[in-house]
Amino acid sequence: MKIGLFFGSFNPIHTGHAIIASYMANHTDLDQVWLVVSPHNPLKERSELINMYDRLEMAKLAFEHAGNIRVSDIELKLPQPSYTIDTLTHLKERYPGHVFSLIMGADNLVSLKKWKNYELILRDYHIHVYPRPGFGESEWIAHPSVTVTETPLMELSATFIRKAVKEKKDVRFFVPDKVLDFIESKNLYR
Repeated sequence: MKIGLFFGSFNPIHTGHAIIASYMANHTDLDQVWLVVSPHNPLKERSELINMYDRLEMAKLAFEHAGNIRVSDIELKLPQPSYTIDTLTHLKERYPGHVFSLIMGADNLVSLKKWKNYELILRDYHIHVYPRPGFGESEWIAHPSVTVTETPLMELSATFIRKAVKEKKDVRFFVPDKVLDFIESKNLYR
């Protein structure tokens, strides 16, 4: 089975993430997409991250009825900080019958050289790239392990959602209803 791994902090998960996951699961050669909730990306600030279990729960609420999209807590069980290559190695050992590939935005592709053992990722795994505003061509675009998809361009960000919630603005339609209910019930991002 071909599994696309969509890593992220999902702080919070939003409609843009859902569209990307759905596109990858239904419009590429992938059989399934697994959203991998990351405790902390070593290349990002930790200050605005809410509890990883709350982020995991919101992701599960967003995709509870999506058959070919699953939510994974694998990185919550591995040593931190989370490095993609370590997670890939663990998954490959745990699920030898699956073929794993990465799903990432063009912004992450641009910074791939900063990743731990990025050469091994490019050698051993395929990367499905979705467009991001302001990120065009990259030196990696022509790499045989990279496929640029026609995923709809999304200008929605978790930063925007957090700021809007903090300012008590309406974020309906930006996040799934059950995620919004969860945010409100736990008074997150205030």
